[in-house]
Amino acid sequence: MSNSFHIPQSIIIASRESLLAMWQAKFIRKRLIQLYPQTEVSILGMTTQGDQILDKSLSKIGGKGLFIKELEQALEDGRADIAVHSMKDMPMNVPEGFALAAITEREDPRDAFVSNQYKSLAELPPDSVVGTSSLRRESQLRAQFPHLTVKPLRGNVQTRLRKLDEGQYAAIILAAAGLKRLELSDRITALLSPEQSLPAVGQGALGIECREDRFDLVGLLQPLHHQETACCVKAERAMSRVLGGSCQIPLGAFAEIANDQLKLRGFVASPDGKQIVSNELKGKPESGEDMGKRMAQNLIAQGADKILAAIVSEQGW
Repeated sequence: MSNSFHIPQSIIIASRESLLAMWQAKFIRKRLIQLYPQTEVSILGMTTQGDQILDKSLSKIGGKGLFIKELEQALEDGRADIAVHSMKDMPMNVPEGFALAAITEREDPRDAFVSNQYKSLAELPPDSVVGTSSLRRESQLRAQFPHLTVKPLRGNVQTRLRKLDEGQYAAIILAAAGLKRLELSDRITALLSPEQSLPAVGQGALGIECREDRFDLVGLLQPLHHQETACCVKAERAMSRVLGGSCQIPLGAFAEIANDQLKLRGFVASPDGKQIVSNELKGKPESGEDMGKRMAQNLIAQGADKILAAIVSEQGW
């Protein structure tokens, strides 16, 4: 195998220490060892600010970027070479000096309904407590099932399942990808179709980040890059970027490719689910980024900007 880049003797992966984050880092480590058996690949586990503050919802403490900053610091000061992230945790703008070198093939992008007593959302009796950490999920739940009580749910996957098992919630909504990766598929009561719960931007895909000046690593990581997933995720991120997307805003975007056509769906809602605007576009996979921008403009034309402005003024940002 001839390479136009230098293969380093060692690669250090920065990762959060949660079981799911470590699974993701180990998955990438295994792939790299298969590709470059001469290279020693190790993992630097880190606790981030987002992992430490568990008594407040993410939207109140600054969003998902809290899971990323410490890992980027480790890249910046040379303690690590690459960082592995869930794409749905990646801020919409990668900071200056950093690059998203590869986006891996997507796992199941859907949300999962998890309950020990009920088979579906429709079966839940009035005032049943449903747990979710996401304003995107909350707004869609409230719109379709106004008779349910939605309460915040923080912590890693295991903590969330324990809270369900203790009876704090009648049901919880989690990303299917995380449950499948942790071999917890048996806990999935039902998978929610995109029509029931439109996924988060980038849900199910992993991103590998490095410093922008590490051209050697960008070349090295290309075999892990999945073009079809990247086209979809770029379209979703472009929509979210125009709308100022973060986990403080209830929005979802989901792209899929079939018969060489990319279908992009997106929505913006008020947290109570009473106002919701949605849109769908189809086009060539390579035009995903432009489609994402166009989708955002369509949603703004339908009133998304007013919904977002109301959220901003209510939160006092």
